[in-house]
Amino acid sequence: MANPTLQQPSFLLANLKADATTKPLLQRCQDLVKIIDEYPAKELHLIFPWLVECVFGSLDGVIAGWNLRLLHSRSNEYNIVMDFLNPSGPMMKLVYKLQAEEYKYEIPINYLPGPVKACIQEGVLPDCPLFHNKLQFPLSGLLTLNIAFNPFEFFMFNFAYCLISPKNYPPGQYGSSTDSAYFVLVDTYLKYFLPTEGSVPPSPFSDSRGSVSAPSPRSSSVSFASYGIHSPSLLKHHIFHQPSVNADPAAQEIWRSETLLQMFVEIWLHHYSLEMYQKLQSPQVKEPFSPTEEHVLVVRLLVKHVHAFSNSLKPEQLSSSPSAHSHTHTSPLEEFKRVVVQRFVHQKLYLFLQHCFGHWPLDASFRAVLETWLSYIQPWRYTGEKPNPQPDQNRTVPEKWESFVHENLLMYTKLFQVFLNRAVRTDLVNAKNALMVFRVAKVFAQPNLAEMTQKGEQLFLEPEHVLHHRQPRGYLTPGQGGSYLSSRQRVVTDMVFKVKSHVYGLEGQDCQYKQMFGTELRGAVMKLIQIIVQARQTAKRISDHSSEVAANKSFLSWFGLGASDLNHSFPGAEPEETGEYLKKTHEFLDRALENLCQIFKLNQGQLNQLISNLGSLEDDGNSKQLPDCVQSENGLILTDLGRRQIINGLRRFDIHYQGDPELQPIRSYENALLVRLFYRISSLINERFGRHMNALCSRPDFLGRLGRHYLTNLDSSTKLKHSPMSRHVLERSQRPKLSLRPLASYRTILLLLLFYVFGALLSLGPISSTVLLLASGFLYGLLMTLFADKLKTH
Repeated sequence: MANPTLQQPSFLLANLKADATTKPLLQRCQDLVKIIDEYPAKELHLIFPWLVECVFGSLDGVIAGWNLRLLHSRSNEYNIVMDFLNPSGPMMKLVYKLQAEEYKYEIPINYLPGPVKACIQEGVLPDCPLFHNKLQFPLSGLLTLNIAFNPFEFFMFNFAYCLISPKNYPPGQYGSSTDSAYFVLVDTYLKYFLPTEGSVPPSPFSDSRGSVSAPSPRSSSVSFASYGIHSPSLLKHHIFHQPSVNADPAAQEIWRSETLLQMFVEIWLHHYSLEMYQKLQSPQVKEPFSPTEEHVLVVRLLVKHVHAFSNSLKPEQLSSSPSAHSHTHTSPLEEFKRVVVQRFVHQKLYLFLQHCFGHWPLDASFRAVLETWLSYIQPWRYTGEKPNPQPDQNRTVPEKWESFVHENLLMYTKLFQVFLNRAVRTDLVNAKNALMVFRVAKVFAQPNLAEMTQKGEQLFLEPEHVLHHRQPRGYLTPGQGGSYLSSRQRVVTDMVFKVKSHVYGLEGQDCQYKQMFGTELRGAVMKLIQIIVQARQTAKRISDHSSEVAANKSFLSWFGLGASDLNHSFPGAEPEETGEYLKKTHEFLDRALENLCQIFKLNQGQLNQLISNLGSLEDDGNSKQLPDCVQSENGLILTDLGRRQIINGLRRFDIHYQGDPELQPIRSYENALLVRLFYRISSLINERFGRHMNALCSRPDFLGRLGRHYLTNLDSSTKLKHSPMSRHVLERSQRPKLSLRPLASYRTILLLLLFYVFGALLSLGPISSTVLLLASGFLYGLLMTLFADKLKTH
């Protein structure tokens, strides 16, 4: 593109599309920088939707774009992309240039979050003002409704949607890393538009349509209904979106911060309405959206930054009364910080986490969801203060966070109960799962947190008739005839209203609240403690067994002094099943027990008695019992109780190889070439003389017993009793046949070599040694056959 400024606008888009397939990314970005600087907005308007699609991909996932989720810092194109998409870079300059004009860009409502789409289709105004007054009715003959966004909203919508749009990744690649270009860009945009220090840099272009009013003040005398008890949600009341002619210039810049946050929250979190969430409790209802681990990691980044943004509120603004915020000295950014968590994030994040807790697989990938939850319920970790040198569990949660705990009570109590239900169904012998239980117990064991949560439950359970009796009518101030003595009651009543509105607003008016510190949940905690104790013992038993196996894997095992049975070795075992990880399991579970006892003030004597009782059961051989099963014509079938026993390591089957012994995987102590050679030889012999072997072993006399000694596996019948194996497979494995595989073992080869060396020292030739060896083997089999009945009796 030699001279882009001289080209006609009609050719600009065509030329850019042609360059996209021929020029490298660096040159394309350099050309775009020149075009953005030199072309007027009316010409750039034509290429903007195409450029956004080229960068972020199409909404349906067919066009991959620049693959920001796969682009990492080690890539040559990483710095080019980051410079181009930087908040102060060329792409954002293009957005601001178009924002200064009357341009709109349409998005089909099919790509909007489910609840928003449902509201629009039903003719109901969505609760988020981001979608107000933007519906574009279709032309005649078209059925698709569209939403018209301004350039900044259109850009942020596509950027946010890039995370959840379906992508066809190349084989072996997937987006889940926290060092991808997309993840870093999210962090960069959050820090730029939601600054913890200073203000948002102004747009380089004037924008008369960005005029918005400063937030309207909220009165302290809010009625019970206004807190959400009789209205759908607190989020119905929004700030910064009321049109005003004489708007504060500072407020005009806040709209970008609010737009970015609302767009992220709506696209990433708002996939479940309260009604949809309640329907999802039924297993027959198909879930509408399933987040990925990468998605959850980005949500956690959002949660952490929103906390840091909110906690950067100036102390004087934080401590002032709500009525004081109506004064002109309160900047819109400070007011935004004060309400950002409860008004914009709280409800949708709760429904998002509730869905993840209920539908996420019972594996270690749940750690991403868990840490997102723990990040939200610990806002004191993101205050910007220097970390305290003392351990986390010894840090007392400051009293100033009590109101946050109360206004987010379900985040602490309900999600803890849901996690408890997951934990009892999880394999806690696995170190990663044990770590998750420890992490939750450690967080809730922080001094003061359990007391704050329990107080919040007491406020919610306060009878309503007592509240109405306590409440001074209209919250009269002393100057209006009220009393200074009622100020404490007003504070308590106000907190009760907030807690009740929070619970009812999320769970509905008819919710049945289950106390976290009630009798029922205490029983569930004791059940978890029992499973933890059993998992500790299982981990210790497996660790001890692993140590014994490792000790036997030495050169002496070649001489028959070590275990070499495939049934007792685990060559394909996961790293979590090794001794080192099992020691970590024991440590995590021990500390989790201590923290759970601290949270629920459990009696240490009862806990010790429980551990002792379970230990005695283990000593009595309980772990050697089979899992709970029912007998069928094809063998044993696990019951639901049996599955839980296996998952938690309480019981297990005595696993043995039940196929053809000749077809077992070649082991480390066997010669692969000899195994295959001897298998071919034995197969030829068995195929040719199989009928004679069957006839010999079917005889009831001494010869038949001698044949069965050499040609059948005497232990197969006893091993297969514990397996749900079909009858025809059982019969096939017991057919008489010759097996030469033991001769392929290095141990056998070494013993034969030593035998022939010993024979040579005694002046015996190879033939004489072979005859002696065969005679000894025959004599051994003869004696074992003669005295077999007496040996079985003993």
